[in-house]
Amino acid sequence: MPLEILTIPCLSDNYAFLAHDATSGDTALIDVPEAAPILAELKARGWRLTHVLLTHHHADHVQGVGAVLAEHDAIVIGAAADAHRLPSLDIAVTEGDSVKIGQDTGRVIEVPGHTVGHIAFHFPDSHAVFTADSLMALGCGRLFEGTALHMWESLSKLAALPEDTVVYSGHEYTQANGAFAMTIEPDNADLAARVQEIAVKRDNGQPTVPSELAVELATNPFLRAAVPSVQANIGMVGADPVAVFAEIRDRKDRF
Repeated sequence: MPLEILTIPCLSDNYAFLAHDATSGDTALIDVPEAAPILAELKARGWRLTHVLLTHHHADHVQGVGAVLAEHDAIVIGAAADAHRLPSLDIAVTEGDSVKIGQDTGRVIEVPGHTVGHIAFHFPDSHAVFTADSLMALGCGRLFEGTALHMWESLSKLAALPEDTVVYSGHEYTQANGAFAMTIEPDNADLAARVQEIAVKRDNGQPTVPSELAVELATNPFLRAAVPSVQANIGMVGADPVAVFAEIRDRKDRF
């Protein structure tokens, strides 16, 4: 049975996620921007938190860990490469390691770029990948620590997942990302339609996260650096996709 996944808005524009296995009662929390809304959802649903999965060390993804653990005795899992700057880990993981939540087994994917120790968690049976600030809805994270090559390779790993994978990313940035994406692909009909759908959702106070990988592949400019029409639009026909990605990322940073 697939995990039941709940999206929890936190802070001003963050998301945390609860992934619940109904058979075992196991519940995993992916990232902890703040404790209060997460604890409230656990209490309302009567769920027992068993695991905390951390994607990277930034405060807006980990600062609520202590308060959550004060009420729930959960196993904390995070990247071995970042163990020195994450909350205390019970299990330190690397690329390809497994994380079992009830009946479902996830795989750790190393996705440096935003930070050098960023990881994602892919649960194939649940058709879900938790990407935080690597692959985002219509975007990707800023390159605070890694290089364009790091991030392109990370995004390429995620892009190779099955297209029906649902992408659970870390922030509500989608509307702004869409406005930028239109400057790269103004003639992309799929993108234009998505931008309109996003506007309706935001006007109604609805989240735009998660999103389906197939939709990201068709509309997210950071995944499309190898597409000839994208390269033509920015005057880089035939260029190395890493260079094209770097140019798109630089344009977004200045947008």
